[in-house]
Amino acid sequence: MKTLSILLIILSFSQCGNTKFENNTPFIIDSANYMTWTGGQPGIHGINVQIQLKEKSNITFDSLYFRNKATKVEFKEASLIIANYSSSKNTNSDIILHLEPKKEFKNKIPVQEKIPFKLEDNEAILTYQVNGETKYYKIKEIKEMDDKSYQQIQ
Repeated sequence: MKTLSILLIILSFSQCGNTKFENNTPFIIDSANYMTWTGGQPGIHGINVQIQLKEKSNITFDSLYFRNKATKVEFKEASLIIANYSSSKNTNSDIILHLEPKKEFKNKIPVQEKIPFKLEDNEAILTYQVNGETKYYKIKEIKEMDDKSYQQIQ
């Protein structure tokens, strides 16, 4: 039984080590930048990541892993990939707050999903599809932008 437990732990850690990053991609990244933002109310903030491709791409891009979070990406003009990470506190109206703890039993415990990659703060993993197969590309040196530079790209 102990051997089985050890084997399961080893397999769970080895999964991220098996991910093969692509070196030759069917797209070329021109620039990769991020900007932190703050909303008008307390607790509303996040990070926007912009990846500018050199030319339009017909590749299906899926997700971006950045700063221990994952999100689906969206396109703007077929050559700009955008990922928005909201760090805002959960404002779910389904949460029950009450003086009697028994009335709060239906509240769900928030779960922080761990990403399967170890990344530096200026690195990200972009996932994309080619012939139905998911591929991974590691983007290095994502640069932080200020408000003025960010608005010019949008």
